[in-house]
Amino acid sequence: MKMFAGLGNPGAEYAATRHNVGFMLADALAARWDAAGWRTKQDALVAEARLGAEKILLVKPLTYMNESGRAIGPLLSWYKLAPEDLIVAHDDMDLPVGMIRLRKKGSAGGHNGMKSILYHVQDENFPRVRIGVGHPVHGRDQVIRHVLSPFSAEDAQKIREAIEYLLPAVECIIAEGIDLAMNKYNPKKEKTPKPPKNAGEQNEANASGEPDGNARQTERSGNSDG
Repeated sequence: MKMFAGLGNPGAEYAATRHNVGFMLADALAARWDAAGWRTKQDALVAEARLGAEKILLVKPLTYMNESGRAIGPLLSWYKLAPEDLIVAHDDMDLPVGMIRLRKKGSAGGHNGMKSILYHVQDENFPRVRIGVGHPVHGRDQVIRHVLSPFSAEDAQKIREAIEYLLPAVECIIAEGIDLAMNKYNPKKEKTPKPPKNAGEQNEANASGEPDGNARQTERSGNSDG
């Protein structure tokens, strides 16, 4: 059995805000997997689903974001699950809107919901699904307003596309493991071609009429053979 926890805040006033992208992904997975109806258990909304032979518990904490661990920790204990059976999805201000990043483990990275989970689970070895919501220019007050504000129409479309992209990615984590999922679904960095090593030195040597490194090596080899 696996547990997928999408983080957010309960209540209609928060439903479309940046902080609630974890809830949005959990809802999308529930629809994709034809999950049983949501019910309340251990300070969370839970729904059960299956992916092949794997049973999955979908979780949306009702504790508000900063106390997410207060729901997730007891649920792990109740179902006798190990930390590595947990997958957590949350918003990330360090990523541009709509960019996603899968992680195998790690610290909270400044995210209060993740801090709470790490405190209650006492282990960092569980996969994370990070969904970019962008960052305000500066100021703590602006940060709070930012994560509790709804998306613009343009950004909302980016989030819809990100969630659609993540549906098979989460299935890959469950069925094939986080390492393969990271390799398959994390955005690839474009590599900048590097100039040949010591190209500048060789060009200077050739321009001055001096033999390059290979020529000097050949001369030394010839002398040693003589």
